[in-house]
Amino acid sequence: MNSCPPYSSLGGSDFLTVEEAAALLRVNRKTLYEAIRLGQVPGVMRLGRVLRIRRVALVEWQSGNSGPALGEKS
Repeated sequence: MNSCPPYSSLGGSDFLTVEEAAALLRVNRKTLYEAIRLGQVPGVMRLGRVLRIRRVALVEWQSGNSGPALGEKS
């Protein structure tokens, strides 16, 4: 059983918005923003005031992430 939203439901893009990434990770948007601020999320690109997250980096990181929960200090 796949717990992630289907690729096509997230637009099929190489980059995700914070909202799309939060849905993929199944976390609250605010939690993801805090984890990004703490440098815990890979593949984050800032384009002016806009954040985008590389889908591939996020998926690879999610499958191998065994550290503390998002937003918690290690």
